[in-house]
Amino acid sequence: MRLTEPQQQIIRQVLLKHFGQNSELRLFGSRVDDNARGGDIDLYIEPEICSVDEIVEAKLNALVDLHRALGDQKIDLVVNRKAGTVLPIYKIAKETGVPL
Repeated sequence: MRLTEPQQQIIRQVLLKHFGQNSELRLFGSRVDDNARGGDIDLYIEPEICSVDEIVEAKLNALVDLHRALGDQKIDLVVNRKAGTVLPIYKIAKETGVPL
């Protein structure tokens, strides 16, 4: 995994703060591969909160906090509400992702 322990802690703290303490968090994509270079930070979350309005607000606030804490990095945040459409990216993130 190409994230430092402090980066992982920041990501966990921010996402759990905004999406709820019982949310499932995963890192997926190129940052999981220790041999890869560069790449954005791809994050997958199954939030504790359910309301669409709360999820939209949480996503925006979490991205702001992550950018403030981690600096100028490309961050993709995939939110699986579980009550909506099942997208292929959810399966990929769950199968290839690493829990945070």
